[in-house]
Amino acid sequence: MTTQPADIDNVSTWVKYSAKLCKNCVANCCRLPVEVMLTDLVRIGVIDEFEQDGNAKKIAKRLKKEGVIEHFYQKKGLFTLTRMANGDCLFLDSTVRNCTIYEKRPDTCRNHPHIGPRAGFCAFSNK
Repeated sequence: MTTQPADIDNVSTWVKYSAKLCKNCVANCCRLPVEVMLTDLVRIGVIDEFEQDGNAKKIAKRLKKEGVIEHFYQKKGLFTLTRMANGDCLFLDSTVRNCTIYEKRPDTCRNHPHIGPRAGFCAFSNK
C-alpha cells in the first residue's frame, strides 16, 4: 500500500482509517491538539481524584506552570495538553513514537479516529 504523507492540518489529505495502518504509523495523530477533561487528568495522574472537585481555574494555572497543559477553556471545562516544540504530544516518546501513558491515555486519544477533526479518517504517514 503506497500512501502519500498526510498533512495533519489539511484533513482532505487524510486516509480512511483501518487498524492495519497503526502497524506502520509514525504517530501523526499524536501531533494533534489533545483536549482533556478533569477525569482524564486524574487517569493520567497529574491531579488526584479529590483535586478534581476543586477550582478548575486553579488546577489549570498549576498545570500550565508545570508544563502539562497549554490552554484551559473554562466555559467547556476543557484543557489542552502541551505539545513539544516539534508538535508532538508531551506524552509521546520521540524515539520509538509510542505513547508513554497508553494504558492511561485520555478519552480523546482512546476514541481517535472515530471522533475528531475528520471522523473515520487518519492523518496516516509512514515517513
